[in-house]
Amino acid sequence: MPDHYDVAIVGAGIVALATARALLEKAPGARVALLEKEDHLAAHQTGHNSGVIHSGIYYKPGSYKARLCVEGARLMSEFCAEHGITVERCGKVIVATRDDELPRLQTLYERGMANGVPGLAMINVARLRELEPHASAIGGIHSPNTAIVDYKEVAAAMARDLEAHGVAIRLSSRVTAIRPPGDAYALETPAGVVTARNLVNCAGLYSDHVARMAGAEPDVKIIPFRGEYYFLRAERRHLVRGLIYPVPDPEFPFLGVHFTRTVHGDVEAGPNAVLAFAREGYTFGRVRLAELAETLRYPGFRAMARKYWRTGAYEMLRSLNQGMFVGALQRLVPELRREDVQRGGAGIRAQAVAPDGALVDDFHIVRDAHAIHVLNAPSPGATASLAIGRHIAALAIDTFALK
Repeated sequence: MPDHYDVAIVGAGIVALATARALLEKAPGARVALLEKEDHLAAHQTGHNSGVIHSGIYYKPGSYKARLCVEGARLMSEFCAEHGITVERCGKVIVATRDDELPRLQTLYERGMANGVPGLAMINVARLRELEPHASAIGGIHSPNTAIVDYKEVAAAMARDLEAHGVAIRLSSRVTAIRPPGDAYALETPAGVVTARNLVNCAGLYSDHVARMAGAEPDVKIIPFRGEYYFLRAERRHLVRGLIYPVPDPEFPFLGVHFTRTVHGDVEAGPNAVLAFAREGYTFGRVRLAELAETLRYPGFRAMARKYWRTGAYEMLRSLNQGMFVGALQRLVPELRREDVQRGGAGIRAQAVAPDGALVDDFHIVRDAHAIHVLNAPSPGATASLAIGRHIAALAIDTFALK
């Protein structure tokens, strides 16, 4: 396997895989390698999300998220059909449970319409009862085309395609240092040095670290937030037919705990949004002191903490108290009981935070002469991955002069 490439992509999550795929479409002669630190694909954000193909309701019209989510949902459905991957178009309801949520519900509907979300409809209580008999609300939005999929299967299919077309996917190849380009970047890994004329950084939770290794000065820092899930016990899965979401807090870029049916027949409840004490802190006890210290020293984190400390404290308490977690879920499905749920897994959201404490709400991609850095691609990053990949590939063709 050659050690010199036209483009080295750091990371092999779904955005990295989609980027490699789009690069091959636009520059079929380019030599491309993906360097993944784990020994398998989809080890982090790709393999730990809820599996929703989002429709594009939530995002500010004109933003990257709005445009790329709607396009990405279409591309993802087409890709899955082409590769025989199960997609269940189960639909989603977003429900208002208090009067003060109704104006925000209307704003969401208007955003969705502006973004071109197909089939979107405001619904009354009677229609909600038809769709989700056990949900409680005073109004809602129905998104009939919201779907679910297993993104691990999607990533595996992408990888098979890439390897069949000559792309090198190097597992167990953590990038430990990057020597800046003379004629090429030199990326040091435990398996040896890989050189590439150009670099695409899709390192997710460590994207800001990789950017600094490559000589960039990122204007944000990644702060990890753990999202914890419960599963409904098998005998209580009938309480949820599709997806049931609350009206999100407009001040906080998380969607609130909700119910998600999976293509494997489970029903997940969650996630919350708890500050993690390590970038891969999938459990409360997983602590990396150096990474935690880095977070606490960052002025942007301290500014964020001052603004959101009440929300953060509530999320932490709810993480430790199953009764509080179930209480939040009962706003959506009052029949749910504490004994109806059991702890599931968790994921980590790589949330970019600006120096002033603002949580970056859109995809954030920066570039220089020989590098493109994806510094924020949280939800709906998986949904939008194929569209994000096309966008990055277009930037690469322009920036790197690929053919």
